[in-house]
Amino acid sequence: MGGLIDGNLRRKIKTMSLRNLELLTYEVRDFLISRVSRTGGHLASNLGVVELTVALHRVFDVDRDRIVWDVGHQVYVHKILTGRAEGFAGLRQYGGLSGFPKTGEDAADVFNTGHGSTSISAAMGLAEARDIRGEGHHVVAVIGDGALTGGLAYEGLNNAGNRQTRMVVVLNDNEMSISESTGSVAQYLSKLRTSPAYRSAKNVLRERMARIPRVGEKVVQGAERMRNLMRYATVPGTLFEELGFSYYGPVDGHNLGELIELFEAVKHMDGPVLVHILTKKGKGYLNAERNPGRFHRVGAFDPETGAALEKKRRSWSVVAGEAMMALAERDPRVVCISAAMTKAVGLSKFAESYYNHFFDVGMAEGHAVTFAAGLAAGGLRPFVFAYSTFLQRSYDQILLDVCAQGLPVVFMVDRAGNVGRDGETHHGVFDLSYLRHMPGLVVMAPKDGAELAAMAGFAMEHGGPVAIRYPRGEAPEGGGDMVASQCAVPSGSVPIVLGRSERVIDGGGGEDVTIFAIGKMVGIAAEAAQVLEAGGGDASQGGADIRVGVVNMRFVSPIDEDAVLKAARQGAAIVTLEDNVLKGGVGEGVCALLAREGLSAPVLCIGWPDGFVPHGGVSELMGLYGLDAAGVAEKVRGFVGEGAD
Repeated sequence: MGGLIDGNLRRKIKTMSLRNLELLTYEVRDFLISRVSRTGGHLASNLGVVELTVALHRVFDVDRDRIVWDVGHQVYVHKILTGRAEGFAGLRQYGGLSGFPKTGEDAADVFNTGHGSTSISAAMGLAEARDIRGEGHHVVAVIGDGALTGGLAYEGLNNAGNRQTRMVVVLNDNEMSISESTGSVAQYLSKLRTSPAYRSAKNVLRERMARIPRVGEKVVQGAERMRNLMRYATVPGTLFEELGFSYYGPVDGHNLGELIELFEAVKHMDGPVLVHILTKKGKGYLNAERNPGRFHRVGAFDPETGAALEKKRRSWSVVAGEAMMALAERDPRVVCISAAMTKAVGLSKFAESYYNHFFDVGMAEGHAVTFAAGLAAGGLRPFVFAYSTFLQRSYDQILLDVCAQGLPVVFMVDRAGNVGRDGETHHGVFDLSYLRHMPGLVVMAPKDGAELAAMAGFAMEHGGPVAIRYPRGEAPEGGGDMVASQCAVPSGSVPIVLGRSERVIDGGGGEDVTIFAIGKMVGIAAEAAQVLEAGGGDASQGGADIRVGVVNMRFVSPIDEDAVLKAARQGAAIVTLEDNVLKGGVGEGVCALLAREGLSAPVLCIGWPDGFVPHGGVSELMGLYGLDAAGVAEKVRGFVGEGAD
């Protein structure tokens, strides 16, 4: 690595001169650009917190104090400073360094995060535990202005302020979440940025001196800290002061000397403190500064030009956004809602073309759902766009505010299933389980882009709650990833009918196995069928041909009961295939149906195991867990062989 970055930074950073610390910030940025351009990852957010992270590591003891990073995608600098720079060659690779805080990776990662708005509550818990145990370390929560749009953040602020918990909240204000921050909170922070009104030194001295512990310290040290605090204290009456926090800021988040000075001062205060710092997302890399959203999370890219190294076809998100444009053109009742993910979920064009019918509610999925329920009750047709892993945060609102009232809200569940390198906090492998048992909720999954558009049209006309889940990545135009000769019907030729599946491969009379697959797994089922019908793909194994039929389930709720029962009564072994955990998934639904009807057909359920799936490439993880075509074929062959025995 060379230069100032080495495995001893954890210790050396405490004694470096300010000049060397500033040089370190340049070296860290160069390191980040170099490494992330090879592996992909979250770049812009990390470039924006370099000085902040260096200052925190200089002032606080990361081996004793507790620093909780909200969302956690901005911890690359923290990992470098704790001696993990060499691990960046395997960043977000299977078995390698995680892109998020991981308690099992280093003691300095004190709390696993991956979703927004959680840091203040977690930090308060750590601080209250410290006080109960009679310990004396410091606790810091680092939260961005985007995450401050989530209600959980205010629940934490309210509780910590009321209890006067001794902790520091650092508000990293870069005017961004993944998309630009929106709403009244963003406007309020903008006022604080642009027109800070400073208190007089006399008032600050009177109100703050009593909060600085002076036992065992020289008076001059207390006075020095007081001078530092006076430079940043603003008028009383800010939102944070009203909630019980001592507020300091706004502060230049790229002025390392100021940050160190301020953190040294506030760490000695009793009660909760909020430090408001201003940073620039993508700082130090012009391509990221100009387009921070594009560089929020990137694949491998050319560090000189910023251009992606791999050209991609249309993603599922783009297809979904195009479907919304088509629906809105036909029906003025269509409205779309995003939770701080406008571009990521494919709604940028919709937001521009139908701005009166588009709402970005911030990082507030629960509000998004109940807001949509209100829109639906008012006669509109709302579509709520959210990543599967984030929609989990609105379970109660989906169940009671939408389903219990039978309202026509459509949930566009993006990034469903295995999403790859972001790991367990982002895999959307639980949505089928937590959605399919909700009364009245129709749950669907398309095999390709054409079917996604058709399902959106169906959902629009259904008149009740619907969820459509689709994966991350490129969307097949039609026919899924299936071998063309194996497809019994062209994609889109069979209309969407409530609770009806689509047979895409006919195994002929007396087929041995019928695979009931959902969503993108239809393509994998078709590939596995070809392997099985060719004798397993390895003549040396002497595998006999297995006649396989493949059914595109389309609906998870309601399941096509007639298709399942027909296959079972014809004597075929039944295999279910889903990009979801097995517990509560499609397979369990099929098994429950057969049990209810008193049928004892052999059933093999294939999906993700009961647990959390680590980070790694999407295809890599599918292979490791036996969910690719070869793995599915192997499982099916073993299952059929056992039945023959």
